[in-house]
Amino acid sequence: MSLSAGKLNRRVLIQRRTEGTDEAGGPLLTWDDVATVWANVAGDAGLATIRASGDLPAPIKRYSFRIRFREGLDEGMRVVYGGQNFDVKAVRMDYAGREWTDLVAEIGANDG
Repeated sequence: MSLSAGKLNRRVLIQRRTEGTDEAGGPLLTWDDVATVWANVAGDAGLATIRASGDLPAPIKRYSFRIRFREGLDEGMRVVYGGQNFDVKAVRMDYAGREWTDLVAEIGANDG
């Protein structure tokens, strides 16, 4: 089963967190661009997990960003789409056909 270009209809940016130091020598966490790619975005059928944040629950929504097969991606990265940051929680690879990579990501409790 081929991953047709027509299904990849959304541009997303993949970023990796990097650690450095600021001018005063203090720790500095930044996000560096890894790649801008075409993706198919799928939601979790409207399901959400509720996690408590203080007194207010926050809805956690999961999405899958399917891109062409790409190695070197991992949990801890993020996907930027529609001006929002999605934390990558799992990376699924099509090792058999080498056609796609799924970035399973969450929004709603990220620090990105």
